[in-house]
Amino acid sequence: QVQLVESGGGLVQPGGSLRLSCAASGSIFSVNAWGWYRQAPGKQRELVATITSGGTTNYADSVKGRFTISRDNTKNTVYLQMNSLKPEDTAVYYCNAGRSLTGRRLDLPLGSWGQGTQVTVSS
Repeated sequence: QVQLVESGGGLVQPGGSLRLSCAASGSIFSVNAWGWYRQAPGKQRELVATITSGGTTNYADSVKGRFTISRDNTKNTVYLQMNSLKPEDTAVYYCNAGRSLTGRRLDLPLGSWGQGTQVTVSS
């Protein structure tokens, strides 16, 4: 099992930036990919970005060119840098870690879905 703690959300104006963090502990040795997800009110959770243990990244079309996923192996932490934020980016953001066959999604999430971190983009 992998334990995850997300942080860094908040209220930001359109066009602004935020950096989310996801600190992991537990059975990290079994992880080969990480993912950031988000869930807006009334919508299903969607995958935003993934990064593999080899550093390959993948993004949803809606965030390409604006969001960057990265990781710090020394801290077992994954980040999501979000720039040029739009009101439609408003959501609760979650991270998870697990096994991926293609690097484009987590085929087997190993973490428990936590509270997430709220991102609100509004003027």
